[in-house]
Amino acid sequence: MGRSKEEMEGVTLLGNKDVKYSMDYAPEMLQTFDNKHPDNDYFVKFNCPEFTSLCPITGQPDFATVYISYVPGEKMVESKSLKLYLFSFRNHGDFHEDCMNIIMKDLIKLMDPKYIEVWGKFTPRGGISIDPYCNYGRPGTKWEEVAWNRLANHDLYPEKVDNR
Repeated sequence: MGRSKEEMEGVTLLGNKDVKYSMDYAPEMLQTFDNKHPDNDYFVKFNCPEFTSLCPITGQPDFATVYISYVPGEKMVESKSLKLYLFSFRNHGDFHEDCMNIIMKDLIKLMDPKYIEVWGKFTPRGGISIDPYCNYGRPGTKWEEVAWNRLANHDLYPEKVDNR
């Protein structure tokens, strides 16, 4: 089936060897493409094991694996633009919880998904790890209820954390 040249007009970073990595928070890096299957409900999941940001107080680096799962509506996020966007947090000073909520809200604004969740699993600093989870279901749809249920039950069986 493939995609036509017209369908790919907004995707300019993929395959571009002259891409610049932003050293400052850059939501404008995000790009979308059309979902060819908006009538199907399906998950798209990104695992980003090299996320970094800075503590807003000490300036020390924080490291995490970020999991982004979403059920697309009409638009989908292009993966290279997502990678560059996540890289732009490298020098961004914010708390873990803020970073995850900012990522989720930027992706909602970008593509208006039916459902999205963002979960950051940060490596410990000072003997404690922080794993913020946030989600969203499109209001007035079945996904609003799914979001509440997943939030309410999201960590009923927490993993044993001994490898971070």
